[in-house]
Amino acid sequence: MSSEGTIVGGRYRLDQPIGRGRAGIVWQAFDTRLFRTVAMKRMYLPVGLPPDRAEQARATVMQEGKDAARVDHASAITVYDVLPDGPDVWLVMEYIPSRGMASFLAEHGRLTPEQAASLGIMLGDAMAAIHAAGIVHRTLEPGTVLLADDGSVKLTDIGITGGGPHPAYRAPEVTRGAPASPAADVFSLGATLYTAVEGVAPFGDDGESSERPPQNAGVLAGALRKMLRMDPTARPTMADTVAALSAITEGREQTAFIPPTAPAMPTMPAAWPMPPNQTGQPGPVQPGQPGPLMQMPVQQVPYAPAAPQPLQQPMAAQPTQQMMPAQPAHPPQQAQPQPPTARFVPSAAQQAASAAEVRQKAAARRKLILTVAAILCAVLIGIGVSELLFV
Repeated sequence: MSSEGTIVGGRYRLDQPIGRGRAGIVWQAFDTRLFRTVAMKRMYLPVGLPPDRAEQARATVMQEGKDAARVDHASAITVYDVLPDGPDVWLVMEYIPSRGMASFLAEHGRLTPEQAASLGIMLGDAMAAIHAAGIVHRTLEPGTVLLADDGSVKLTDIGITGGGPHPAYRAPEVTRGAPASPAADVFSLGATLYTAVEGVAPFGDDGESSERPPQNAGVLAGALRKMLRMDPTARPTMADTVAALSAITEGREQTAFIPPTAPAMPTMPAAWPMPPNQTGQPGPVQPGQPGPLMQMPVQQVPYAPAAPQPLQQPMAAQPTQQMMPAQPAHPPQQAQPQPPTARFVPSAAQQAASAAEVRQKAAARRKLILTVAAILCAVLIGIGVSELLFV
């Protein structure tokens, strides 16, 4: 039994358990050779097998780990290594601070159809890359989806049979004994997204109940029905599924997963005016048009002030010259007059303070001149007295 501090493969130190899947415990570990944190999971091996079958099972899980290491996608967990350690086989993966989708839904509840569609785009795109590599996932379900702390989505257990898929997310043909196929992965993705928006699996926890019609899926309902078809040949491909989900989001899919507890983008109430249009009047509010917090109007450049006129009366009494624009051939319906240009008029206290400062500077200059003159006079007198004494 593995425990904290155990060294696996003479290289990886198990630090603490960070999750539990159907195939066993996932550990946060430390690579003592490359000095980096990794995630490790002991591959599932049936117990009590004869020696020849046990060795065959070990070879099978080794090959599954090697196949998973060939997948390179932003939404698929990266597999670094697969190594035997005594009777066990361990999978070494990148460490992603995250939480499982199953626990996330249990705490925060359902996702919106748009959020589920964006999640499905990322998962479906990763699944398409997995299928292109000739691999079938086999166990896609909320328990194998990680929602990372940085907003990304990571798919785990790629091609790993482990303890087998959850019955609620297993395709009906696989339940009947058929081998797993890309069409079965499409069914599993549909059941996972169904659970995300409805809160329950489409055919019950055992996968054998009658189909529950979606009640909260909204625009996602049609795509879910196609993915959950009983006939695998009638289901869309994974690439077609991604295209359908992208059409649902109308190109506004999220590049990072946003939990349902995140504040929504503010929308514009009907009472908010839009920026003025070409006639100078506020524009009408159009449905779906962004509000002031989403689109700020361009700042208007004011008219340049008029040249100052000679002072013939107090500044406060002088009128401000207006820049009269030329009259257009067809004047606007309601032309807005330009506001007068403001000018600075000093107060009496400010004028008095300025005059006092000028007087102080003049007095200081006079004092400096008198001091220099006195010094020069003293020097000249000293020179004259010394000449008289030494003649």
